[in-house]
Amino acid sequence: MTAIRPERLGADRTVPEKTGPEVYAPNRKSSERTESEQAAVTAFEGEIREFVRRDVAHLRRQRNDVEQPASEPVTDNLNVLIRRVSGASMDEIDRVILELQGVREMLRSEGERVSREIAGYASLSHAAMTAMKVIGDSLTQWKSAPNNYSRPAE
Repeated sequence: MTAIRPERLGADRTVPEKTGPEVYAPNRKSSERTESEQAAVTAFEGEIREFVRRDVAHLRRQRNDVEQPASEPVTDNLNVLIRRVSGASMDEIDRVILELQGVREMLRSEGERVSREIAGYASLSHAAMTAMKVIGDSLTQWKSAPNNYSRPAE
């Protein structure tokens, strides 16, 4: 029996192991990013901020037009935002469900067709075996029967 050494398990490490996405992230600080990476990050963050601003402004306009009681405006805003963001995902899920239902129907019809083909093959095979038995019995009777005919003279 072999013993497991603690150093192989990482028991003596003083630095905790990274888990999650940090394991795959590069070991650079934000100050070490290249200018193009920093510009891309800044542009992406700006787009996210603009998206949220547009949604919040849209929600404020809707609320002012309808003049709903402001019981929980933050919760209402979040619910509407979540519905808008998840709408595309839900549409995609619905599309995939429809495709899977189509595939299920195709598989069901193909299964029925294969079942009919197998039944036809079994019937044909049974008929062939019956015919072979009849032929075999006829040959056996013909060989075992006494010669009732005379041979022509040579």
